[in-house]
This record gives sequence, structure tokens and C-alpha cells, in this order.
Amino acid sequence: MSAEKRWRLICYDVRDPKRYRSLYKVMRGVGRRIQYSVFRSRLDDREIEQLRWKLAKILDPVDRLLVVDLCPSCASRAISRNHVDGWTEKPAAYTLVTSQPPERAEASNDARAENGSDSQKIGGDERTGGS
Repeated sequence: MSAEKRWRLICYDVRDPKRYRSLYKVMRGVGRRIQYSVFRSRLDDREIEQLRWKLAKILDPVDRLLVVDLCPSCASRAISRNHVDGWTEKPAAYTLVTSQPPERAEASNDARAENGSDSQKIGGDERTGGS
């Protein structure tokens, strides 16, 4: 099997709302939603087979699943309006999640540095960093 990741369009039509919710939960962990039942994912052959196996356990014979493998040339010619761009770039390997927007986090770090305070409150006790 190839370890080369390619863009895949994963489309489904699920008739039962309970199965739809289960399938949606799997898909949102694998790709980015483009339309109601259409996701785009960057997966290699092994990952797509694992995904198809997971989805097969959820889907009923009346449901439909379509997986479209896009070659790099086809992915670069994808036309998108009001949707996610970036079909030619590889997605980031990780996403940084913070509780504050970046500019607020930087401002609070700068304020701490100006005050010379590098103390932390841990479990009600105030502990000071350094020696």
C-alpha cells in the first residue's frame, strides 16, 4: 500500500438520523466538511480503507457512500466558491488550540514580562519560578 496522501472527496446519503449522526461524528474527525454530506480529507490508501471499514459498520444497505480519489492534477483544478481553498497545499500536521486569541495571549505574556513576575498560582499557593 502507498503511504502517499491524496485528497479524497467523501460523500454520503444516510436515511436514518441516528446513523447520520454516528457517521458525521466519524467524518468530522477525519476531514473537513464542504457541504451537508460532503467532506474532503487528505488520506493515504491504508487510512481510506480503515475509514471505509468504520463507515461500513454504521451504514445500512439503503445508505450510500461515495469516495472519490483526486490525483494532484485534479485537486489543483478544483473550483470552489465560498468554500475551503487550499486543494494544492498540504494541511498542517497539527492545529494549535488556545483559550485566548493569539494577540491576547501575547499581550498577557508581555505584561507579565514587564512586571518581572514569573510566579504561578498552583492549587491556591503562589510559587515563584527561578532559583
